[in-house]
Amino acid sequence: MGLLAERALAVGFAGEDVPVSGSRAERYQVVLHVEPATLRAQGEPGMSELEDGTRFLAENSRRLACDASVVEVAKGPDGSVLDVGRRSRTVPPALRRALEAPDRGCRFPGCGLRFTDAHHIEHWADGGETSLRNTLLLCGRHHRLVHEEGHRVFSDANGQVVFFSPTGKAIAASPPRPSLSADPLEELVRRNRERDVAPNRRSGMPEWKRDRDVPREIEAAALEALEGREVLDAQGKASTEVA
Repeated sequence: MGLLAERALAVGFAGEDVPVSGSRAERYQVVLHVEPATLRAQGEPGMSELEDGTRFLAENSRRLACDASVVEVAKGPDGSVLDVGRRSRTVPPALRRALEAPDRGCRFPGCGLRFTDAHHIEHWADGGETSLRNTLLLCGRHHRLVHEEGHRVFSDANGQVVFFSPTGKAIAASPPRPSLSADPLEELVRRNRERDVAPNRRSGMPEWKRDRDVPREIEAAALEALEGREVLDAQGKASTEVA
């Protein structure tokens, strides 16, 4: 539903002549008041609130500020407004187009969703450049993972991007899908016979009768996998045991 709303707002309900990519004109606006120190990684969290005074988490503010319109407001010691700067984009349209050409969607391993935000690897509030080397595209879900849920992304001197889970493990790219034969069922039966494997109705069922019998390490690994915090190697131990 969120994606449907974003697309409708992007094209502006302008009829059949609207291009598939839509318009980048702002059709709605959420105003967030945030102090510069709040946006810095090691800064002391200060003001971060919506127009109606609702408190907003500092890390949420950093995520939104990655790809948004920014207006700098200078205030005096008594809180009076001294100067209001011009509105500017943290990621200019030209850079956004340059990112879309190579990335073609979310860069998180295994994703590729086309509806994305531009993410600063080193946040601009911490001195990071707004450049091709320091920005990449992330969908809304994976943008939140990087900012709010402990995932990290780094880029080396050659522009190679690597993502890390909250536990510090590198997240490998998804392995390519294996090609299937014309009759995949017959292929599966043939390979099972070659390995002397005879699956039955209980082959995929666990051997534990009660939840408390499940080893703690198995339960922890399953929870990590469900939360998207583990990427299993296609040639690793897990696939070997299933085979």
